[in-house]
Amino acid sequence: MNWRKWVALGVAGIVAVVAISLFPSTEKTPRHNAGQPSAPTPAQEKNLKHSMLKQDMVATERMSRLDAKGHLKSLSVELGKLSTEKQKNYITNLQKDHKHFQSISWLDLSSGKEQKLDRQQFKPSAEEKKELHTYLSFARKALSQSKSYESPAFPEKDPKYFVAAQPISNHKQGVIAVMDAGILNRVKDHQNKNLRLIPYPKEGKYKVESINADTHRDMTVKTGHDNENASHYYENEIVVTFEREPSAFEMKQIQSELKCKPARKIASTYIFHSDDKNMEQMKQYFISKWKPKYVEPHYLYMTNETDGLDIGTTSTEIPNDLLFAEYQWNLPIIETNRGWNVTKGSNDVIVAVVDTGVDLNHPDLQGRLLKGYNAIDESAKPMDDVGHGTHVAGIIAANVNNHEGIAGMMWGGKILPVKALDDSGSGTSYSVAQGIIWAADHGAKVINMSLGNYADANFLHEAVKYAFDRDIVLIAATGNDNTERPGYPAAYPEVLSVSATDSNLGKASFSNYGDYVDVVAPGESIASTYPDNQYAALSGTSMASPHVAALAALIRSINPDLKNTEVMDIIRKNVIDLGDVGRDKYFGYGQIDVYATLQAAGGAGSPLQFWPQYFQQKINRTLEGK
Repeated sequence: MNWRKWVALGVAGIVAVVAISLFPSTEKTPRHNAGQPSAPTPAQEKNLKHSMLKQDMVATERMSRLDAKGHLKSLSVELGKLSTEKQKNYITNLQKDHKHFQSISWLDLSSGKEQKLDRQQFKPSAEEKKELHTYLSFARKALSQSKSYESPAFPEKDPKYFVAAQPISNHKQGVIAVMDAGILNRVKDHQNKNLRLIPYPKEGKYKVESINADTHRDMTVKTGHDNENASHYYENEIVVTFEREPSAFEMKQIQSELKCKPARKIASTYIFHSDDKNMEQMKQYFISKWKPKYVEPHYLYMTNETDGLDIGTTSTEIPNDLLFAEYQWNLPIIETNRGWNVTKGSNDVIVAVVDTGVDLNHPDLQGRLLKGYNAIDESAKPMDDVGHGTHVAGIIAANVNNHEGIAGMMWGGKILPVKALDDSGSGTSYSVAQGIIWAADHGAKVINMSLGNYADANFLHEAVKYAFDRDIVLIAATGNDNTERPGYPAAYPEVLSVSATDSNLGKASFSNYGDYVDVVAPGESIASTYPDNQYAALSGTSMASPHVAALAALIRSINPDLKNTEVMDIIRKNVIDLGDVGRDKYFGYGQIDVYATLQAAGGAGSPLQFWPQYFQQKINRTLEGK
């Protein structure tokens, strides 16, 4: 990469200086050509992941406070204009949509009168009330001096609340809020699973067994580190693809001999569940009696969170979203701001998020979500009950320039929520495959899969090929076990695989790596949307993958004629080269460069490398009268 591009990157990166300082790395200088990172021991890896977890929680708490402060400032302006009755209605409506505002009081400082509205669910314990009383008194004192106030989170060992106060613009009134800090425990629980700090999923809860991904021999997952060698599957289920479709009579025969209910089916592949036979017994039964095309365990998939430039004439877009300047270091570092000068996206492009669902009511995603699909419960909406999918969706397409929360990478474009993972954050090869196929049949141009397993499941691969054959760009995260072992679906050749980097352009400590990695993107403490109208900072390759999915959608916005293979090639060829020169197993081809990629895709005319195809497409459209 030439020196002018590095200078441009530095200019764009100025916006992110504050944010990067909040997320310190063990690296002291940018590691553009750092070579091969040394592999940590299991103990070192665990310590690094615990540090990352703390970093995510600190960033989430700071974002929660900044978000609360922004709402209180708006609230103080609005309340100053309203009568007492209208103030009450305004606060009630705010609390309906923002459940973390547990209690809101407004004070008349001249008369000393105070009115309060609590949510019904707000029931602090006796000990919590004592601390709350102290912080409320500090808040009232600050308001009497026309000052704002924030308390520490409390109780100290298990933070549940913090108090914030803001004087109303006329200085004769003030507003105090008791904020729910429960998001910190939710992030802690989420990231313990996402970063594999605990054995996940716990064996027994869903009748799940584990096998070594290499030998297929049984193993027991006792620590988070064991996850890198394990592939989880359902102990009483099996996936079978027949050479010849069984007749109705033969299917009844199988059901009788296995003592199972009718199998679930996608295309020519069936999933059988037996109450009295385990996977190995069913495998022997099908191989000996039915000679199928292939037979394999029903695997469980989990979230994987963790040309020269003319600088003088290319400006950068700086969104006014509340958390952008301080927390979204990830967008300037991949040249997103300057890329917005080329395209901001098109509503014709649909990105499917195959994940835990999406919070369909989040204000920063309003107008961006399509109806979607729930593969776990087809009668239900694809509502997110974990937080992972909402976070992924926000990185791609949170509303921009609305003075709210964060800025997504796409100003235009739609998210198609597909819930394929349940409330534990895991889903089967059946539900994931079902979600992929449904998205392919319902208009998706790009599919993001921030999930994975170390087992190569033919069943899932067939679904991936189904979508790929329909010209869809498939993006997947590699995993968070700092292992070279290929993870799936990321390692399938039809999928663009994404690993994670930190704010110093180094490999994220948790990120998987290997020869199958295509590109890298930011994945440490990424700020995004979270359920219940909140925001959180999460780490993982799950957070890196949607950056690339959004880039693919931007490419398809500016040049819809490009095939999925061409989109993938453009992304690979227009990167910031990190590590060893050229492609390497830690950074793939390099970190994505949004501006350079969009320029190559058609921002300055048609991409040169695809000129023959582009020219032929133009001729075909002319002949067709389009």
